Amino acid sequence: MSVSTLHTQIFRRAFGPLVLLALWETASRTGLLPDRILAAPSQIFITLGELIASGEIGSNVLVSLNRVLTGLAFSLSLGTALALVAGLSRQGEVAVDSSMQMARTVPFLGLVPLFILWFGIGEFTKIALIAYATTFPMYLSLYSGIRGVDAKLVEAARLFGLSYPQQIVHVILPGALPSFLIGLRYSLGVSWLSLVVVEQINATAGLGYLINNARDFMRTDVIVVCLMVYSLLGLATDLLVRGIEHYALAWRPTFIKD
Repeated sequence: MSVSTLHTQIFRRAFGPLVLLALWETASRTGLLPDRILAAPSQIFITLGELIASGEIGSNVLVSLNRVLTGLAFSLSLGTALALVAGLSRQGEVAVDSSMQMARTVPFLGLVPLFILWFGIGEFTKIALIAYATTFPMYLSLYSGIRGVDAKLVEAARLFGLSYPQQIVHVILPGALPSFLIGLRYSLGVSWLSLVVVEQINATAGLGYLINNARDFMRTDVIVVCLMVYSLLGLATDLLVRGIEHYALAWRPTFIKD
């Protein structure tokens, strides 16, 4: 791809958002869009610079990131273990899958007051809610990936003399890896969405804490900055997993051309 073609593609992708920002700025400058409803883009970027310079945004991002990663660590372990149990045997499916299908349909927001009653309003409740919300994408994706492995490959591995544990390690798990990574990407997205909710629960630090303070003082610029940071963090973690996919799944053929 030539440099000029790349520049053209970048311009085409950026044209729509730039027009939207220009209209937004114009509406704010002319008073059609008051600051109490939505701050102007210029003010939002000024506020972002002030929060970065003061270190306030950085310290709170670290708190939010720690909550997400801790919750994901639990959900990744639990979801993977349950998917292996249910995916690798009929008895495991009978024991696990029905309960998981029932649990995943329980409304996440409906569990918030129950978790508060059970665990209080501390960090454990926030992390437990994130872990709960992100366990099911991991479970469903990996379970589907295991059951979707070509039976002919497993049979070929058996004919070559591989034991059942070796079949799992060398055939089934690599075959389910694409589904696992899709589940991880989905779980990361869900984790940031659930973080917005849990950080409204008596948070003393984090992006949700900044949003609550900004709401009390009608600072729409701070609220938008925090929402932008949420989205950028979500994009960054998704790109990280896509980078892992690029190298871990280099063996997989695709019809998409560079």
